[in-house]
Amino acid sequence: MIERTGISSTTDTPGPAQRRVFHSKVDTIRPTYGFEDVSLAPGTDTVEPSDVDLAQTLCGIDLAIPILASAMDAVVDARMAGALARLGGLAILNLEGVQTRYDDPDAILERLATAADGDVQELLGEVYRQPIREELIAARIAEIHATGSKAAVAATPGAARRFGPFCAEHGADLFLVQSQVSSARHLATEYDPLSLADFTRYMPIPVAVGNTTNAEAAFALMEQGAAAVFVGVGPGAACTTREVLGIGIPQVTAISDVAAARDAFLAETGRYVPVVADGGMRRGGELAKAIAAGADALMLGSPLARAEEAPGRGTNWGMAAPSPTLPRGTRIKVGTVGTLERILLGPAHVTDGSENLVGALRQSMAALGARTIPEMQRVEMVYAPSTQTEGKSWQRSR
Repeated sequence: MIERTGISSTTDTPGPAQRRVFHSKVDTIRPTYGFEDVSLAPGTDTVEPSDVDLAQTLCGIDLAIPILASAMDAVVDARMAGALARLGGLAILNLEGVQTRYDDPDAILERLATAADGDVQELLGEVYRQPIREELIAARIAEIHATGSKAAVAATPGAARRFGPFCAEHGADLFLVQSQVSSARHLATEYDPLSLADFTRYMPIPVAVGNTTNAEAAFALMEQGAAAVFVGVGPGAACTTREVLGIGIPQVTAISDVAAARDAFLAETGRYVPVVADGGMRRGGELAKAIAAGADALMLGSPLARAEEAPGRGTNWGMAAPSPTLPRGTRIKVGTVGTLERILLGPAHVTDGSENLVGALRQSMAALGARTIPEMQRVEMVYAPSTQTEGKSWQRSR
């Protein structure tokens, strides 16, 4: 709080009527934390890494590892869905991407991956002007099932009303309503917004919702029937929302806040709604911190776009990148480093933690004495920004 004192023209001693108090927004700024701000503190117990159990059921789908592939065109197609399912994870297909607009999406993806930097934004706009075709949605769901994977699909709220029932009728196993910022009540004057409560009620398959960073909003989404809540506004490597719109909450705080809403909702209703951390994780330590902050599962985009099986050919771009009026993403070049199995399960060929991500998570949990994801969610987290630099001067000079 800032205090300013008025000075009388007749005396140097201010009276009560001359005293003013000014309230500044910065006086009440809330500290928030990202992955680089915190560290996980070892406790009294350790366990063998082989005894760590990462399995869970998410929205009725059994997972051996808590990894979801982001609904991004450069990350997920039917082939990638099958590859991830064989490793124990789940891929989510973007219903508004090239897979549902083109009979031969590979040719389009090749153009997007190889376009010059100066031409790619115009090309994105051109590519995504083609209409979405329902027969291709049905075909992609069937292709995903043919690989042995469950079919999880995602659409923005405006498209969810149109495609949700169609996807359920054609065998989809999970529908994700995903937008830049999800709220329980969207106000609009020019159209009738999607009612999440109605949508979850008439959809015969689980409906997950994202993204949010707010506990109150998450609790309300759970009340309206969300089967899972996705957390993260702007942390993705290919996303520019934080720069373009100036909004976002660092992921450790966002995950923790939404996890608190999950726990409160469980206590009040008896229903457990999983929390999925979406974005901002590049290395094993960040996956571990996301779970410790309260996440049940982790959605990865750019780290998986580096896999040989990924359709983006070593590039990635966000879902909002093709916007014709205000792009909030860009194509980035992540390179192709190896198979999906190597990226997730190793063996790692680098020392920076960007490969064998699940192995690193398992090793971290073992060192912290956490046999399961719920136990990992209870480990101690400390504010420790110096852990990124303490004793590392020789590494920085390499």
